[in-house]
Amino acid sequence: MTIAQILEKPIRALGGTWDTQRAVTALRDAGLGNGGQRQQEMRARAALRALNKTGVIVKTDPNSATYRLTEQ
Repeated sequence: MTIAQILEKPIRALGGTWDTQRAVTALRDAGLGNGGQRQQEMRARAALRALNKTGVIVKTDPNSATYRLTEQ
């Protein structure tokens, strides 16, 4: 299972707005809190971009890494 797939579960369950910090927290809660803060943030941003690319989430602000669940 990829990190994006792991992150998808809490995003779908909780909804709302997702940014890097919220994604880092969700990944930590899922047991993926290893590595330094910068590494965790990079992992979370990459997962958010992957979920955006597959259409799970959409970017809410073109100037920041803030996303929300796609309307379904």
